[in-house]
Amino acid sequence: MPATTRTTLRRSLTAATVLPLLIGALASCGYGSDAKNDEKKVAAEGAKLSADTVRLGYFPNLTHATALVGDQEGLLQKELGGTKLVPTTFNAGPSEIEALNADSIDIGFIGPSPSINGYVKTKGSNLRIIGGSASGGVKLVVNPAKIKTLDDLKGKKIATPQLGNTQDVAFLNWISEKGWKVDAQSGKGDVSVVRTDNKVTPNAYASGAIDGAWVPEPTASKLVSDGAKVLLDESDLWPDKKFVITNIIVSQKFLKAHPDVVEAFLRGAVKTNEWINANPDKAKASANAKLKALSGKALGAKVIDAAWPSIQFTNDPLAATLQSQADHAVKAGLLKQPELAGIYDLKPLNKVLKAAGQPEVADAGLGVK
Repeated sequence: MPATTRTTLRRSLTAATVLPLLIGALASCGYGSDAKNDEKKVAAEGAKLSADTVRLGYFPNLTHATALVGDQEGLLQKELGGTKLVPTTFNAGPSEIEALNADSIDIGFIGPSPSINGYVKTKGSNLRIIGGSASGGVKLVVNPAKIKTLDDLKGKKIATPQLGNTQDVAFLNWISEKGWKVDAQSGKGDVSVVRTDNKVTPNAYASGAIDGAWVPEPTASKLVSDGAKVLLDESDLWPDKKFVITNIIVSQKFLKAHPDVVEAFLRGAVKTNEWINANPDKAKASANAKLKALSGKALGAKVIDAAWPSIQFTNDPLAATLQSQADHAVKAGLLKQPELAGIYDLKPLNKVLKAAGQPEVADAGLGVK
């Protein structure tokens, strides 16, 4: 309604008409019998929270299927109401951390190693981990003509997505446990660690530029469809076969300014994981539809059917495994012993989980006080 019309209307109202309007207003605020209907109407119309937008970062990987499906199905946007979700995709964690530090994104799905690096480099001032998303979904795949056993990796060229990313750290740690030597920065040594964008890795494998890769899904299964063989599933290296591969981070600035938006986003993530686990075939198709929208090409059935079962979708950030991965980065020479106290703030997530009747999750002693 134009301002002039509103002014005229206000001036024409008599005391007799003001009183009923006031009573109606009180009812709409929750004091009348129609309060619940009014609340539903506001929700349906998309009530805006304290921020106009929330800028989200994630990877076009199946290990980020909570983001893929939540975005594709509108489950994240539904909980955000009138606050617009604005997504951006990244190849690997370090570049996403740069975007968070540059205030280009507010919330992100990301692996543990970049989360640790981002927290340490800003001396604990810029990010918090606020939830889990996925476990597993990482494999070492190799050219079976060149590599038949794990010992055959010595002297070979193996790709990881990016220096210092979660798979890079895991592979360097595995190499160290074999007693082999590799310079973490250059990747040169008993095994050549070749940092290669996931989009390029299948072509690098096909050309013979690499002999294998330690990579997340769906890149691992893409390589298998091209003739590679799974030599190791990283889940087999962890207790209970569980380790955090994807968690949810937020900038502390955004968390402080917009706690309602963060809580709404986490509610959407929890509902997305619930939907994924209840509808695995539909969720798989939804993730693939989003990947097609992002890249212009869907995954073949052979690839996604092989990749999907190796990933577990969970709200639990599996905090104890984050500490282990920090220790791996220290051993690899990529990180000095970090102080991780305060890296987690799981209070908003536990509030959402409690309201949903789900068990709360723990921060392994690394939460904010």
